[in-house]
Amino acid sequence: MEAEMTPLDPGARFCFRCTPAVACFNECCRDLSQYLTPYDILRLKNGLGLTSGEFLEQYTVRYVGPETGLPVIALKPESSSELECPFVRPTGCAVYADRPSSCRMYPLARAVSRSRETGALSEHYALLKEPHCKGFNEKDAISVDTWIDQQGLAEYNAMNDRLMTLISLKNRLLPGPLEPHQADMWHLALYDLDRFRQAIFAKNLLVGLNVKTETLEKVKADDVELLKIGLEWVRLKLFGNAE
Repeated sequence: MEAEMTPLDPGARFCFRCTPAVACFNECCRDLSQYLTPYDILRLKNGLGLTSGEFLEQYTVRYVGPETGLPVIALKPESSSELECPFVRPTGCAVYADRPSSCRMYPLARAVSRSRETGALSEHYALLKEPHCKGFNEKDAISVDTWIDQQGLAEYNAMNDRLMTLISLKNRLLPGPLEPHQADMWHLALYDLDRFRQAIFAKNLLVGLNVKTETLEKVKADDVELLKIGLEWVRLKLFGNAE
């Protein structure tokens, strides 16, 4: 049986709960196909006390996305035979406070569309009901808005929307796989943040990008500001001033 996808309004309510008391607890972490956004990596590597390079080497694999032609980062399973998440434990997720956005969002799916006239983003949600999941048998209903708030998704969504804007621009102006040096730029600025920070100050990497002095000071210690700069730098390098 395939998963059911039911569209939901933002104020809609649904029944779901995931705790150790649910019979399928941890099962969704044992057949891993977990892609990571740049903000996911930022949160995970900081939560684990690792540099971005250490985290990428130890916990991830990189390949080219078949639809976007972009570098994609995915979690490396604990073992190739069981495809288990490296962070799942009998008691649950070992990195729960910094778990990826797709883990936080489940059982919801989120899509974003942009108005051609105004550029404004609008959100669309659906309930993803998978046959193996017993969490839907719970009786207590929760609204989409409350779920998003409880799961701390606002900051993830905001950063992921910046990424999707960049991907949309790439698909429109530069379809197909990136050139190797372009893919390396994308990987450096969006995924390997600590090395990107070093390159900014060692190689004067931001020439041509209008960055305020106070913002440049912030990126020395603030990874979120650094990622925002990385997104703008990649945009400038690949697309110039195109909108």
